[in-house]
Amino acid sequence: MAQTMRIEFDACRVEMGLECWLRLRVKNRAQAAQIAYELKDKTVDMVAEIKRKTKARSKDANAYAWELMGQMADLLHTDKDSVYLEMLKRYGQQFVVKVPNKSVEMFKRQYKYCEQHETLAPEERAQYYRVYLGSSTYTTKEMSVLIDGIVSECKDLGIETMTPEELARIKEEPR
Repeated sequence: MAQTMRIEFDACRVEMGLECWLRLRVKNRAQAAQIAYELKDKTVDMVAEIKRKTKARSKDANAYAWELMGQMADLLHTDKDSVYLEMLKRYGQQFVVKVPNKSVEMFKRQYKYCEQHETLAPEERAQYYRVYLGSSTYTTKEMSVLIDGIVSECKDLGIETMTPEELARIKEEPR
């Protein structure tokens, strides 16, 4: 059995009786049958994750963002990763989380782009960290905001960028 199975659906229904069932109206019957077949004899507990389908980002948009950040890094005499982190801080997706002191090192290994947000008193036995999500997790809209920010920074530095029309095209192209 595949580690992760994915199937698209466009409606769902809950049926409650002696058992509770969540039924999905799937778009691909053959795929649904294959999943049911693979799961029919499983005696292990399973977990399903349901999320909204989002439009895939353009590979061109991602490549262009990295191209611009490379030019910024050259101009600022730094490395692309430092510029990337700064762009994530300014224009990216982020959240704050409370981490127990005993878990801080493991947390930092798990989240490459994070920094201490607030120092708590020792009796709290925890600290707050701000986590910056990498752009590979972004939706088309989130990536568009990041690219717009990078383009703005480039213009301020005198780095030539695409026209607004060209930018709109690469931000809307599917992968």
